[in-house]
Amino acid sequence: MRALAPEDEGDLKASIAVTGPGQQTPPYSQPGGSMVVPENAAAVTAGNSEVRYPHLVEYGTKLQRAQPYFWPGFRLSRKKAANRIKRAIGKAIREAKR
Repeated sequence: MRALAPEDEGDLKASIAVTGPGQQTPPYSQPGGSMVVPENAAAVTAGNSEVRYPHLVEYGTKLQRAQPYFWPGFRLSRKKAANRIKRAIGKAIREAKR
């Protein structure tokens, strides 16, 4: 997502964050705003209390064309992330059997 984010001043790119299980996502982050991430999960968000416009960049406005970066980045990396997760689970199971 960072690679696809527009780099006007770099604030949007810098606001993209990964939040781990049991932690709270930044306020005003997209998608979904501030929330506590469930156990066995992680959340990737864009935006914070100082960068409150990621949805306007992603979807555009009447005056500004859309510059999608979040969902295309998600779709591009989904398969790779799923494979890494499956591989890690398989490794943990094999090690637990020993």
